[in-house]
Amino acid sequence: MYVSHYFEWESAITGGHYQTVQNQRRILDDHGVAYTTEPDPSADLLHLNNMGPRSVVAAVRARRRGTPVLVHTHQTAEDFEESFAFSNVLAKPLRPYLEFAYGLGDHLVCPSTYTSDVIAGYTDTPRTVISNGFDADRLAGHDDPDLRREYLDRYDLEPPVVFNFGHVIERKGLSAFVETARRMPEVDFAWFGYLNPTGGRLDAVLKSSTVRRTVRESPDNCTFTGYVEDPRGAFAAGDVFFFPTKNENEGMVLLEAMSCGHPPVVRDIPTFEWLTGGEDCLKADGVPGFVDALSTLLDDPERRDRLGDHAAELTTDYGLDAVGEELLDLYADLVGEDPRGS
Repeated sequence: MYVSHYFEWESAITGGHYQTVQNQRRILDDHGVAYTTEPDPSADLLHLNNMGPRSVVAAVRARRRGTPVLVHTHQTAEDFEESFAFSNVLAKPLRPYLEFAYGLGDHLVCPSTYTSDVIAGYTDTPRTVISNGFDADRLAGHDDPDLRREYLDRYDLEPPVVFNFGHVIERKGLSAFVETARRMPEVDFAWFGYLNPTGGRLDAVLKSSTVRRTVRESPDNCTFTGYVEDPRGAFAAGDVFFFPTKNENEGMVLLEAMSCGHPPVVRDIPTFEWLTGGEDCLKADGVPGFVDALSTLLDDPERRDRLGDHAAELTTDYGLDAVGEELLDLYADLVGEDPRGS
């Protein structure tokens, strides 16, 4: 089997979307599946990971040739809102565009049941839920005491540390993160991830004034580290993962944090219905609830460890081995040939 595994605008996209595509390619590499990263409609299967205009053209050409088209639904209009300046305005025309683009696929992959339910309102294209998963090898060594001390000292953090990891945007719950930190001045909060609110023309355009102001006016116990080269450092320094995101298709960083044994406090939204509050996480909605949930875990180390252990156990089904088998099974169904035998 020869797969065209195309990721439009690959050089410009970062974060979980980028990592998900790299995970898929590692799966292909590990199973010896031949593929190109260019949009090739003559391949046995066209697998698209970002439905820009070039991907749309490739999908149309592939369908004319009878080549199966598989599309990963990484974006929804709902998930696009509150991402950067003008994103709420652009989300309105994005929906009809995605309805058209996703309708070009022979089959869709949705990273969660929640996303599948959302996409059902876009198109009746057949779809399968397959988690984006996470690469456990990427986090190997996160529990190294020396690494923990290095990152605690680097950012002047005193454990237990409440942390988040990822792009600093309002959709991820920036305002709630900052306001919760403000109400818990005795606790160190750290947000690891890209932040450059004053640098570069493009960034000045993409970062909303609200985000810049929120970060600038955050309390002293709230640290924004900016980009960290070694993601293990964030998981080494953190103790309780605080993920107040307002909308998420799945949340790879949540899987990563849970796999490291960090108990998560999440916003009570449909995306996280697969989590059980009180067993593998604590759920809340609004700053007072977040304060109560975080205080519960910070004041009770035994419960914190117990929830963290349950969280780690839950992620065993989300590693690349398990996710890879599901993805390759879908390839086989679409092409009529098992790629593991190619």
